[in-house]
Formats: sequence, structure tokens, C-alpha cells
Amino acid sequence: MPMTRLTLLLAVALSSASALAEAPAIVAACKSCHAEDGSGVGIHFVPIITGIPAAHIEEALYAYKDGARQCMTEPVMCETAALLTDEDIADLAEYFSQLERPSLNVPYDESLAERGEQLHDMHCARCHVPPDDPDVADALGYPLHGQHPAYLRYALQAYIDGTREHLLEQMKEKMDLLEDGDVEALVNYYASY
Repeated sequence: MPMTRLTLLLAVALSSASALAEAPAIVAACKSCHAEDGSGVGIHFVPIITGIPAAHIEEALYAYKDGARQCMTEPVMCETAALLTDEDIADLAEYFSQLERPSLNVPYDESLAERGEQLHDMHCARCHVPPDDPDVADALGYPLHGQHPAYLRYALQAYIDGTREHLLEQMKEKMDLLEDGDVEALVNYYASY
């Protein structure tokens, strides 16, 4: 029997509901900011954590837990991460990595996005690939494509200001090459995904 659009939508909804039903109990600690599906609850500086490879989520959680990444805007993230066990971190990483990243459909400036794509290709593409790239799990950096623009502005500025520690020296070198307006161009490019 061929699948109709309605049948397909129901199948997707049921598989999503099934994945959410299998969420580890520790996900409850993340829901108030990231939502149970990892897409965020509308807080501008909260990133989408859905569809990020498990190793990257683990790295971020350990960075918060160990203090390598500071919680300047929202201290609850560091407070929560400090309480996580190694098993909690592995469970959270595995759970959120298995969920598909939502499409944001946010407005963006096309000319800035074009400039941002050039900047991405020059400085970022080696480590940051889209979340649907077949090599995303092996990439050195998080997938930035389709991330909340406000979060990207916040995070990139934190790297530039030095309030977020560069985990790799190459990241610092690349950030030092950015000029005025480059962050906004990159943000628009990633928003266009």
C-alpha cells in the first residue's frame, strides 16, 4: 500500500513520540531551557542541542562541568552540569544526538549570508559541517548550520572577548582573523541553512 502524506506524517509523529518517551530521566533537568526535544524554548541565548553528535555534546557538558566554559548569561547551566555524573552526560549526549534538528525558518539577510558563506569556507568549513553531513560525527567542531542566530552571536562574541575558552588553538587563530561585521555575516549564513 503506498504511503500517503497523512500516513507519512503519522509515522514521523509516532517515531518522534516514541523517541521522546524513551528519554532518560535526566532529560528533565534540561527541559526548562532546551525543551525535551532539544530545540530550545525560545530563550535567545539557549542553543539547539538536537542532532549534535554525542561526542560534541559530551565535550560541551564536561567543559561546563569543569569550568572551561563559563555561564555568563545563564548560571543554571553550570550549576546543572556540575551535578551530572559521567553516566548522565553519556545518556544526555546519546539521547539528544539521535533527535533530528528542527528547521528554524528565521529571517536572514541574503547578502550577509553570501559573505558569511565565504567566511565559513575560508575559516570554519574544515571543522564545522552541517548537521546532516555524513561526516558530522567525525568533525572537530559543532554543527553551526541551523543554530539560533542569537545564540551564535553570543557564542562567537564570547570567543572573541575571551569569556569562552578556545578548546583548540586553531579556533583562536581563526577568531582572531575575523573583522568588524564578520560575526553578523556568519550568523546570517548559518541562519540560512
